[in-house]
Amino acid sequence: MFKITFKLSGGEDRTVLAAPAQNLLDVARSAGVSIDAPCGGVGNCGKCRVKLVQGELECEKSRHIADEEYAEGWRLACICKVIGDAVIEVPAEATAYQDSLSSDFTARERDFSGLVETQKKLSEAGIGFPKAFKTVRIELKEPTLDDTMPDNERLSRYLYDKYKADYVGIPFYVLKKLPEVLRENNFRIKCLIEFTRGRLTVYEVLPIDAEGFPCGVAIDIGTTSVSAVLVDLEHGKILSGVSAANQQIRYGADVIHRIVESTRPGGREALQKAVVEETINPIIRHICKEANVPVSAICRLSVASNTTMNHLFAGVYADPIRMEPYVPAFFETRPIPAVMVGVEANNNARIIITPNIGSYVGGDITAGVLATAMWNSPEMTLFVDLGTNGELVLGNSDFMMSCACSAGPAFEGGDIICGMRAANGAIDEVKIDSETMEPTLSVIGEQGQKPLGICGSGLIDVVSELYSCGIINSRGQFIREGERVRRDSEGRGRYILVDKENSASGRDIFLTEVDIDNFIRAKGAIFSAIRTMLSSLSMDVDIIERVIVAGGIGSGINMENAVKIGMLPNIPIEKYGYIGNSSLAGSFMSLVSREAYDQTLEIARNMTYLELSVIPGYMEEFVAACFIPHTDETLFT
Repeated sequence: MFKITFKLSGGEDRTVLAAPAQNLLDVARSAGVSIDAPCGGVGNCGKCRVKLVQGELECEKSRHIADEEYAEGWRLACICKVIGDAVIEVPAEATAYQDSLSSDFTARERDFSGLVETQKKLSEAGIGFPKAFKTVRIELKEPTLDDTMPDNERLSRYLYDKYKADYVGIPFYVLKKLPEVLRENNFRIKCLIEFTRGRLTVYEVLPIDAEGFPCGVAIDIGTTSVSAVLVDLEHGKILSGVSAANQQIRYGADVIHRIVESTRPGGREALQKAVVEETINPIIRHICKEANVPVSAICRLSVASNTTMNHLFAGVYADPIRMEPYVPAFFETRPIPAVMVGVEANNNARIIITPNIGSYVGGDITAGVLATAMWNSPEMTLFVDLGTNGELVLGNSDFMMSCACSAGPAFEGGDIICGMRAANGAIDEVKIDSETMEPTLSVIGEQGQKPLGICGSGLIDVVSELYSCGIINSRGQFIREGERVRRDSEGRGRYILVDKENSASGRDIFLTEVDIDNFIRAKGAIFSAIRTMLSSLSMDVDIIERVIVAGGIGSGINMENAVKIGMLPNIPIEKYGYIGNSSLAGSFMSLVSREAYDQTLEIARNMTYLELSVIPGYMEEFVAACFIPHTDETLFT
């Protein structure tokens, strides 16, 4: 066994024992060092760069490491094997996805205006939001020799009489606490209850003056990141919210890599642990601490995620999803006890999982469609969710059709050498001077924040600007020379957005021809899916009255640039709108309203799912869209 020490940027060193020939990326995982590896650790993405400070490693040569960098000790962790003791420096950019727990919301009402506005919109569509969870203060008669009624029956009868309930449930967790809480407080207690449709459940018993009220957590489990809001279920107030990197990212940027990983010995358990113990539970602890709420007050959770993510979250075998005929274990499932999947909450808490539509159109899209209210509108609406997978829904109150395309992780920073998710340090807007080729950048974070990489919205901008300025051609190849355009030994070009002296990582931030090619494939997948879906319905783009774009690619994309490069159809720009995290919004609605959750069931059951891979002509559409803007330029004039 050899001793491997990881020196972390801004953190304590971590040392772990490794077996001879063990993969360095696997060693890092065993040490709890979450090095980013969107490609699944096969050496393609170049994001798991580490520096060998001391000792030796057996390493393959990589095109992502220049000769001078290799001489300085830079290596890709995924293609290195341990052959002795070693000290490894892990730079900040290698853990950027995992370390980016950031408060996306604060405890001010205006910061939740998007969710509040969505709730108002659904109320107008006829969705009710009754307050099913309540805090009840109770004074019971103490037992006597003449009144020997058991404690649970004494409490149940009181609740039956007060609420005229058809059923009162006192779970075992509450029953265990009940005798002591009653007697220590002279039979004066406070209960956290849920009362809906005649059924009443007691979630917690406390002293009558104790602090506490029933809470819930709405969660969006994305392939790249996880977002959540903490809600006071009694008063409908949002208390806190955060987003964090999905720690499964180290097992691959896309769902296929993760499904494959889940089939390996211990893989399913490792992936469930990554999303539950390493992502969701820290989020829950964080938002509860911020709102000064005990975790035990969480009585209900709502989860929206794609089909693969909710299988891996629940620990369900997911391999059939990726193989023809692409059949998942479930589309719908009854609420799951939180304790069964290891989520920290009240012992009686249940988790609602928003229903899936197809193998590659999941509950995140069902939740998003709920949030848009397109199911209640006569307007022909195109809903586009831009993420690691591209999912589309077309329709209105009469019908809806959905499909998914393999856009890849480019929109969230994967497959792009200097790409990253929309976190502090990400370049999210770009303008380029057509004469000097000098860029003007906007960077997420506080004023003076040095850039660390480029996120999806910035990527759309820079590709559009490079094409508009004549710096690249329709194939994404560099056709102008200048100080900002540099070429490697094989003549491949790259555009320098930020030089190393001005970047947070001390390395140039750039976009290569390979990056641009990956992006063109991603945008081509979106546009060809739109065209194929319209064609299958014998419709043209002119039928579209509204386009709603969602996805975690920044605060919002420049729609004009997205159209200009051929990612979205060329229709009047005023028809476009950005909804933000529609999956979280829909998850929140399902959490606070049983009627909203019931509506997601109706949406999923009634939506037609189009499997693009079996549609004749789809591949021809895709190939035609893999140019800027398209091989048929009349579509964008």
